[in-house]
Amino acid sequence: MTDQAINPGHLDIADAERRIKAIFIGSVGNLVEWYDFYAYTAFALYFAPAFFPDSDPVVQQLNAAVLFAATFLMRPLGGWLFGYIADRFGRRLSLTLSVVFMCFGSLIIAVTPTYASIGFAAPAILALARVIEGLSLGGEYGASATYLSEVADATHRGFYSSFQYVTLIGGQLTAIIVLLLLQKVFLTPEELKAWGWRIPFVIGAGLAIFAAVMRRSLQETEAFVEAKKVVKPTGSIAGLLKYPNELLLVVGLTAGGTAAFYTFTTYMQTFVRLSVGLTPDQTTMVIFGSLVFATLLQPLYGALSDRIGRKPLLIFFGVAGTLATVPILTTLKETKSPFFAFLLICAAWIFVAGYTSINAIVKAELFPTNVRALGVGLPYAITVSIFGGTAPAVALYFKSLGHEDWFYYYLSGMICLSLIIYATMRDTKHASAMHRHE
Repeated sequence: MTDQAINPGHLDIADAERRIKAIFIGSVGNLVEWYDFYAYTAFALYFAPAFFPDSDPVVQQLNAAVLFAATFLMRPLGGWLFGYIADRFGRRLSLTLSVVFMCFGSLIIAVTPTYASIGFAAPAILALARVIEGLSLGGEYGASATYLSEVADATHRGFYSSFQYVTLIGGQLTAIIVLLLLQKVFLTPEELKAWGWRIPFVIGAGLAIFAAVMRRSLQETEAFVEAKKVVKPTGSIAGLLKYPNELLLVVGLTAGGTAAFYTFTTYMQTFVRLSVGLTPDQTTMVIFGSLVFATLLQPLYGALSDRIGRKPLLIFFGVAGTLATVPILTTLKETKSPFFAFLLICAAWIFVAGYTSINAIVKAELFPTNVRALGVGLPYAITVSIFGGTAPAVALYFKSLGHEDWFYYYLSGMICLSLIIYATMRDTKHASAMHRHE
């Protein structure tokens, strides 16, 4: 009798340890990528004057936000490129290459001279760096969502895949921690504005190298290995177009969710600073606290989806987001209390987490293995580029016109459109394509 037959419990533990290790390494790399990306937003209030000189701080932030949105134009290309690599050559290679790209983007930002030194070349080089980072993130989402969903066991996919957004939000938290340390411990405000804003990008490049080394040791997923035995991997657009309904589903279920996510993460720091009128210290603490709360919600909602299904959580997000977005943002703008602002943002996260915690696994469960990374990454990247990356710029544009409240209704409308999709789509937990290798 084999050891496997004698001690099956031991093998179950060993299998769980293997899965957890793979999820940890994959998630750490995801955290590093998103730290690098969010460092731009966290420090935009400090470096925007260096690249976009203007006496109006709203205009400076609008310029920085437009550049933030422009980088999202590269995400569809990244979704295609790294999705192709993941579906044709393996998830591990795609994940490793994406974090290497992020390293280069961070290094460029760290050493770029200011507008005062080289004129218009400064924002142009900054744009190039953000394009590289956008390309990297465009591939990271599909590859990491696919990897985490395939590594997880069938009964805990929602829980395990929720760690993609745990580490995604964790990347922003890490950026804020670095900001706090530089603000409170190491640098004066003058030093931070003059040159200290470069430090987080140096840190990000170093962390990206570390993550790339870790990802090289990842095991390839069993699903990808098995799929290669059934069908030759191609990762082609032609193969992906055999699933038009699934592609449209990804676009529809993403549109409202990504607009809400970037509103209550990326834009919220600018909103509570410029619109609510909190001090920089209050702004940092409010955003930090709300993101900690959001992080804690992700695995709870992911585990809940393993019990009740994915669809109920998506519908909850759609209904609550449609009804509550305008009141929350309207009340938030009027408050002067940092604690009340924190509670309002947390209230928003109670429904936004209904999307963020499970959107990756829902998309992965729509596609068979041979086109999964491309199917998850490409339509998602296109949708995020249109509705997610533009959210801060749209909000600031309405603010510059003197009609900031128009954005509240825009966001509520976007969530309502996605609600229609949630209400009519199948529950992917009960109708999953994870076992298909066609």
